[in-house]
Order: sequence, then structure tokens, then C-alpha cells
Amino acid sequence: MATARGRRGDSAPSVGNTRARYRRILRFAARYIVQTWWFELVLPRVGLSKFVARGRAARLTRIAQRFHVLAVDLGGLMIKVGQYLSSRLDILPPEITKELAGLQDEVPPVPFDAIQRLAEAELGVPLERAYASFDPTPLAAASLGQAHRARLAPIDAADMGYDEAVVKVQRPGIETIVAVDLKALRRVAGWLSRVRFVANHVDLPSLVEEFAGTSLQEIDYLQEARYAERFAASFAGDPRVAAPEVVWERTTRRVLTLADVTAIKINDREALLAAGIDPKAVAKQFAAVMFDQLFRDGFFHADPHPGNIFVTPVERLADAAVPGYSVTDAAVPASPSTSPAAASPGWRLTFIDFGMMGEVPDGLRRGLQQLLLAVAARDGKRLVDSIRGVGILLPSADTEELERAMSALFARFGGMGLAELQQVDERELRSFAIEFGETMRALPFQLPENFLLVIRSMSLTSGLCSSLDPEFNMWDAVEPYANQLLRDERGNFVQALGKEALTYAGTVARLPQRLDALADRVEEGRLVAHSPRLEQRVARLERTTRRITSAVLFVGVFIGGILLRVDEPVWGGVLIAVSVIPLLHALFAGVFGRRGRG
Repeated sequence: MATARGRRGDSAPSVGNTRARYRRILRFAARYIVQTWWFELVLPRVGLSKFVARGRAARLTRIAQRFHVLAVDLGGLMIKVGQYLSSRLDILPPEITKELAGLQDEVPPVPFDAIQRLAEAELGVPLERAYASFDPTPLAAASLGQAHRARLAPIDAADMGYDEAVVKVQRPGIETIVAVDLKALRRVAGWLSRVRFVANHVDLPSLVEEFAGTSLQEIDYLQEARYAERFAASFAGDPRVAAPEVVWERTTRRVLTLADVTAIKINDREALLAAGIDPKAVAKQFAAVMFDQLFRDGFFHADPHPGNIFVTPVERLADAAVPGYSVTDAAVPASPSTSPAAASPGWRLTFIDFGMMGEVPDGLRRGLQQLLLAVAARDGKRLVDSIRGVGILLPSADTEELERAMSALFARFGGMGLAELQQVDERELRSFAIEFGETMRALPFQLPENFLLVIRSMSLTSGLCSSLDPEFNMWDAVEPYANQLLRDERGNFVQALGKEALTYAGTVARLPQRLDALADRVEEGRLVAHSPRLEQRVARLERTTRRITSAVLFVGVFIGGILLRVDEPVWGGVLIAVSVIPLLHALFAGVFGRRGRG
């Protein structure tokens, strides 16, 4: 085997390489931040809005394409950043998300001798002693690690009851690369958080920290092993779902050994049909299982792309306790999606790769349930209230336009699946998307912890289901959950009514005292009314007035300088130079500011 010494991925990056990587990421970010600032903030202020709008789509596409190239070239966390951004349909233009949607782990595998050295250092024994055999050709190569097939040593095989395994080995030096990439991302987030428009709409430093937490978990294989067991426990006894067992004796923080559960890739329609499995049924079952994770368990697979889910015929499983699969004979947990008729369709969904998992706290899960009810009811106002309740919209948000847009969305496209949407006139869809996107981007919002993973998970679920069944309708998948939630709401109605009555009784009891205090404040002249929205508009008007004054001052000084230059060139030049100061204030006052300011 040819030596791999000196090739990328063979060993930990040198200090010089990490510094060059850090600078390259910052140079890329700085270049396109400045370009965007120039086109989107400067040129519109001098009357070139139409010129900017005409070239916007091509400009954004070029940025996304160049980032794609950068990510593939650098590998490491940049691949994950691209995948992460591709799911941010809420804040990024479609030109960017569409280009990045195809970004996969397009990185070359690490040479086997480097993988062997790392695995042996982690396990403390040579590979030929740790495993009966170990395939040097990787089964899959990703940006953070790669997987190899292996056979367990006889003693381990006797304990586990099977010998076929898959071994994930971390890329050598990936921890250093992740640290460098996160440092660069934090720096870029700090730059952008000083732009008032960005700071008012999204808390970038918080998003980077959430991304950092997820990324650091992904390179801790002990954490992934614990997540795999927790996921299996969530679906204990559920005949629809299986997961691989962990071989703990051959697992460390940088090496993970699992039972080999390879089967039919979920998006391989030809293989599914050849096995007598209906892809439409797979799409329906997959959506139901993902909804169970979100709304029932609050613990969900956040990276459900086709490479991480197999469809396993029941013959492969024989019974619920087949070796290698983490499933049990416990009772199937109650959920809106399971029924005796649909419980055992002749195949199971087998999930792998538990490095990226999300948790939904109880409060957020209740908020998501209300969001689901609003969607099922096609109620724009209730949906906006639910979005605010989840904590996405800041309290200062003026939601009238959003309510109107949501109502229009439901009225025109509510209940349509992908196939039906494809029949809608493209110009109508584009026009609506532009208007709706502008409404969303104009609102101040923040995302609760782990909500990005929810968005990513649902986005991948929707795309995968649509690829299996072009007529797949997410609205239909939502209905069983909405109906169950409505039944739960009705069941708790009397209890809620009693609590409401106690609340009203308390309010009425305190009313005379509060009215008396109010009368005292009116008599003493201490009654003050606050209107945050009015105060914001007054402050905005004041800023606009100051900028208009600066613009008038610029015109006066500049023209005076031109006239004076004829007779007094020096003083004329001084006045023209001085006029730059009010010009800069007129153009850029209010654009930059500290994060968090209104």
C-alpha cells in the first residue's frame, strides 16, 4: 500500500496550515460581506435599487457556488456549514439554499494507514487483534470521519451474538480543524452582529454557539453511542423502527463499532419495488416516525438524509430480538401514527448515524403542538400567535402583515402537496414567494435553542418523502397528530375552564384595590402611558430627520466648494473634502450599531 504521509487528512494539521485555513475563511467572508453591503445598502441609497434588484439572483447564486467550492476544498466543518445553511429557508434567499442543498460530504477518504494508526492508538491493540477482519476500503467517507466494514473477534462475536460490524473512525486531526473553523465562524458572526439590520433579525452569535455544540457532539463517538441507545429505547417494541446495537468493548471517543445493519437505502426506489415494498408507504411511515420523535418523544434524529436510513425487510429481522438490532418486545408506545393494521408492514425503518440529535424541551414541544394545530386548521392568526408563543418572534414584532400573508398562504396553497404545487403557474408562485419572503425577513425574530435542528429535520423529511412519492402531501401526514391533539385539548377543557375561572375570580377580587390606586395616580398626575411601537417610530423619525439634515448640509457645502474653487482652489477643495462627512452620515447613519439596539 502506498504511503499517505504528507497527504491531506493523514495527521493533525500543522500550525501554518491552520492559520492559512483560518485566514482563508475570514477572507472569503469579508469579501462577500463587503460586496453585499455595497450592493444592498450603499447603491440603493443613491437611487440604484432597480439596478441592484436586476442582478441580485445571479449575484447570490455566484456567492453560493463559490462557497460550495470552498467547502469541498477545505472539508472539515465547512461541509457541515453548507448543509446547515441549506436548511435555513427562513432567513436565506432561495438562490443560496438551492445551490447548497446539493452539498454533501464531497471529501476524499483518508488513507488507510492513517486510519489504522488512529484506531490502534484509541483501542490500545493492533487492528488484527481487535477485529477478526477489517476492510481497508471505506464503506463511506464523510467530512468528520469514515466508516469501514469489519468482523468482530470471536470473543466479542460470542458476547454480541453476531460478527458483522461497521466501524466509524474519526478523521485524524479533525478536532483541530473543527476548533479553527469554529473560531473563524465566531469572528464572522461578531462582524455581522454589528450590522443593525442583521442584529435586529437574528442573533448570529447564539446560532454559531448552537452549531458549535452540535458539531462538538458529532466528533464525540461516546456521545453518539449513548444517543443510539436512547433512540432505540424511544422506539422499544415499535415494529416500525430499528437501530444498530453498540459494541461498547470496541468503542472510544474516536472509534465507534456498531452492528452492521446495512439494507435497502430509503431513496432507492428500484430496490424497494424489487423487494415488493411500496415507496409511497415508506414515505408515509417515515413521516409518521419523524413526527413521533418530535411531538411524542421530544428526542429526534436531526440528520435524516437518505444515507442514514435503511428499509429493512422483516425477513432480515426474523423477530423483535434479532441480534444486531436494538429493539425489544415491549408494548408499542401510543402515538397517533401507529395502529394494529399499520404496525407491521413487512419492513422496518432502520436509522443509523446518531451524531446529530436534537431535543425539544417540554415548553417548546407544547408550542410546536399549538403550531401544528394552527397549520391543520389553516388559521393564519392562530399560526402567528403560535409562532410568537414558541418564542420565534420578538415581542416588538408587528405581525399584522405576517397574519395577512399567512392567511393568503392558506387560502391559496393550503392543503396542496408538491405535485399540486407543480401545477400552479410558476410566475404566481415566484411572486408569492418573493412577497412572503420579504414579509418574513422584515420581522425581528430569534430561534429557540435546538429549533434549527427541528427546521433541518423537517426540511430533510419533506424532501425525502417527496422523492419517494411525488404526490406526498405533508398536510395529510400532519392530520393524525392534529386530531390527537384536539382530542387531548377537549379532554383537558373542563380542567382548563376551572383554572380560567379561578384566574378571573382573583382578578375581580383585586379590581377595587387596583381602581383605587389608579384614581390616586390620576389625581397626583403620575399616570404615564408607554407605547413601545410609537417610541420606536418616533426614534426612527428622529434618525431620518437627522440624515435629511446631513444630506442638505452635504449638498450646500459641496456646491459651495465647487463655486469657490474657481477663485479660491485651496478653500474650495477643503469644502469639498469636508462635505464627505455629512454625506457619510446621510448614507450610513443607523446601518451599524451595537447588537441588541433598536
